[in-house]
Amino acid sequence: MLLSPNDHTLIMIDFQSQMSFATKSIDAVNLRNNAALVAHAAAGFGVSTILTTVAEKSFSGPMFSEITEAFPGEKLLDRTSMNTWEDEAVIARVNAIGKNRIVLSGLWTGVCIVGPALSAIEQGFEVYVIADACGDVSDEAHERAMQRMIQAGARPMTSLQYLLELQRDWARTGTYDMTTGIAKKFGGAYGLGIIYAKTMFGASEGH
Repeated sequence: MLLSPNDHTLIMIDFQSQMSFATKSIDAVNLRNNAALVAHAAAGFGVSTILTTVAEKSFSGPMFSEITEAFPGEKLLDRTSMNTWEDEAVIARVNAIGKNRIVLSGLWTGVCIVGPALSAIEQGFEVYVIADACGDVSDEAHERAMQRMIQAGARPMTSLQYLLELQRDWARTGTYDMTTGIAKKFGGAYGLGIIYAKTMFGASEGH
């Protein structure tokens, strides 16, 4: 079943400086870009979103500005637990939102994402993981974590897939400019293709 803006909660976990220093499964530039794409897509489509950090002030540092800029004024839920699902404030927010579908992204895949993914699945939630908006200390660590979650029932997807799944139809003109704007800024080669087509031919998807 495809995702829509109003049927899930996005949880972005521990996109922090200290966690990113040891992340080797994805280039830091790509990681920040993909996280920004996810954050701006969620903010633009009004997706219920939880931003959480671990030991922000004492150890891990601030959340990526590319994410927090998409949610001005949003309170970050800081934790001590490695498993986000074991933090009372986070669970209280999940319960208050009340949606049964959870989308996860963050650092590291094998700890900060596996924990809540498996815990949520065990409790009956439908879980999606944005694989290229997660990272770990090695390719092996990331891939084993993804496989473990998939075997447990989690559904993998990518950051660009997430954006385009929320838009779904280019005839939805109310969010068309926002979606293509996010893609042009954070969508890599796809974004460059949009810029080229619009500049050279005045082209628009669906027209």
